[in-house]
Amino acid sequence: MTRKCSLAAETSAGLYDQLLVTLAKNGDRKAADLLVRRWHPRLVRTARRYTGDAGLAEQLAQECWIGILRGLFGLRDPSRFAPWAFTIMRKKGADMIRTSILEAERHHEPMDSSQAAQQEDRVAIAQAFAALPTDQRLAAHLHFVEGLTLNEIAAVQGVPPGTAKTRIFHARRKLKAALGEQAGTPTSKET
Repeated sequence: MTRKCSLAAETSAGLYDQLLVTLAKNGDRKAADLLVRRWHPRLVRTARRYTGDAGLAEQLAQECWIGILRGLFGLRDPSRFAPWAFTIMRKKGADMIRTSILEAERHHEPMDSSQAAQQEDRVAIAQAFAALPTDQRLAAHLHFVEGLTLNEIAAVQGVPPGTAKTRIFHARRKLKAALGEQAGTPTSKET
C-alpha cells in the first residue's frame, strides 16, 4: 500500500473512531460496543507490553474499559480518544502492578515451573522489550506498534514531547543492542 493510501486509511479510521466516540457519548449503545470491539485488541496488546503477562493484560484492558466508558462523557475532543485511552491504561496499569507487587510480597509465592517455562520460551523481541524500563517500553510500543505520534505519546505519558522522543530513541538503541546480542552479531560497542 502506498503512503498516500496508508494516510487515507489512517484518516478514515480516525474519523470513524471520532464518530463512534461522539455517538457513544450521546448514549448510542451500538456505537459504544463497536468502539470496544475496535479498540479492545489495541488495549490488550499495549497492556501486554506494559505488564509482560497475557492474563494481566486482559484484566488490565477490562479495567481500562470500565474507566473509559465511565469517563467518556468528560472527553471533550473525540479526536483525542487514542492518547486519552492509553493514558487511562497507563494509570490503571501502574495501579495494577503496584497491587500485584504488594500481593506477591504478602504471600511470598514463588513461580511454578510452568510459569518459568513460559518466561523462558518468550521470543527475542519480547525479551528485549521486557528489559526496557517501563517508560521506554510503553513509549516504544505506542510508537512502533500503535503508531501514535510523539505529541500523543507525550500526552499519554504526561511528559513533554522531547522526553517522549528521548525515550523512543533510547528504547530503539537498547532494542537493537539486545537483539544483536541474542543473534550473536556484534553491536557497535563491541566492534
